[in-house]
Amino acid sequence: MPFAIALLVIAIELSPAHFLYTGPLLTATPALAAVTMGPKGTLLAAAVAVAVSVMTATYNDAWGSQQVYTNFLALFLVSVASITTSSAVQTRRRNELDQVRRIAAAAQEVILRPVPPRLGPVRPASMYLAAEAGAQIGGDLYDAVQTRYGVRMIVGDVRGKGLPAVRAAAAVLGAFREAVHYEDDLVEVVHHCVAALQRECAVPGAFDQEALMEGFVTALVAQVPDEAVVEVVNRGHPPPLVLRDGKVRTLMAASTLPPLELEEFVNDLPDKAESYPFLPGDRLLLYTDGVIEARNHDSDFFPLPEAMEAVHARTPQEFLEGLHQELVRHTEGCLTDDVAMLAFDRVDHTA
Repeated sequence: MPFAIALLVIAIELSPAHFLYTGPLLTATPALAAVTMGPKGTLLAAAVAVAVSVMTATYNDAWGSQQVYTNFLALFLVSVASITTSSAVQTRRRNELDQVRRIAAAAQEVILRPVPPRLGPVRPASMYLAAEAGAQIGGDLYDAVQTRYGVRMIVGDVRGKGLPAVRAAAAVLGAFREAVHYEDDLVEVVHHCVAALQRECAVPGAFDQEALMEGFVTALVAQVPDEAVVEVVNRGHPPPLVLRDGKVRTLMAASTLPPLELEEFVNDLPDKAESYPFLPGDRLLLYTDGVIEARNHDSDFFPLPEAMEAVHARTPQEFLEGLHQELVRHTEGCLTDDVAMLAFDRVDHTA
């Protein structure tokens, strides 16, 4: 708007309507710039206004008149006030943004807690990448907990975005963290997560109508007992991958199950978890679809198994960092969906 006004003033001065008094229009340009353009933009708008004022005064041969000097004085005062105000507003907005980010970081520590470096027979690591600029939390969820039944873990993805997705993720994680300690059956743990999600959806005002229609969660709940196996209940989530002897194996479920909150579309749900070999030296990866659906400029999906085989890392955390680098290289830094990854190295209890 400030630069459009400057162009308007030039057009008026070069037209038959040049008898119109345009000084007040130019005086307003720094004030308008201060609203949205910041101190640098305000300074630039003021400089343009001065340049146009000098040009019009020269073109109209008005130098020496009281009107010209009054215009310059008014433009100077408004510019100084606008730049000062813009700097103060920018500082206040920056402080408010920093405060929001600190709150978001604290919320992330509560909802998505960092996993410890050792849990029973596994060494875990976690990574979360939010697609939205400046965001700390979103609709992806994960956790890993050591219980008397073994190490239990969850990874999931809420359909939808924004606060409804965060609330759904918090509800599922809260139910998981409670149920894993007293339910010996992994399927029952999943049932508690479903019930928590249903309660959250039933809260008036918790979700808008669109969120209610999309409020399901793909989730994978797994357990690593003392035996060299991993037990899995997969509810519509991408299957886990195991890296063994440099080769990736996909732990495909025997039957396809619906996401949480979509149980009505199937007649019978399995009543026990599926078991797969998970040997010492194996590396297990749980992830959300933001990883495998990440595309490059040619719309090619991210080749996760190939990337896992190409990343050579000693620890799970180094492994996830290597995958992150490959993901950034593939997408050129443009993630379109949140990403959550959990990596587990199977070790002996004595290791």
